Amino acid sequence: MKGVRRILHPTDFSRASGAAFLKAVALAKESRAELLLVHVLLPTTPFIGDGYISPKTYEELEASARRGAQRELAKVVAKAQKAKARVKAVLLEGVPYDRIARVARSKRADLIVMGTH
Repeated sequence: MKGVRRILHPTDFSRASGAAFLKAVALAKESRAELLLVHVLLPTTPFIGDGYISPKTYEELEASARRGAQRELAKVVAKAQKAKARVKAVLLEGVPYDRIARVARSKRADLIVMGTH
């Protein structure tokens, strides 16, 4: 693919994202483009129901979600590296469609390859 320098692949680690990842890697290798992997964490929202949940509990939930996402993103990066793709990864927080659009603009992605979102 001529003129493609950066390919953005947003992932939610689903099966559909996995299929799109394989295509993104193939396109990145074919065009010698950088592959930018992005995962967007949704903000933690308070539980509605009985009882009090301390702010510390929310902080622990957010930290746990972040660690889990970082582990999964590292696995995807390792797969891309094993396939000999030039790859970088970014973990963001917010509303997925908004953050994906923003990072695509700010990183000047030429192509977005995604399975879901």
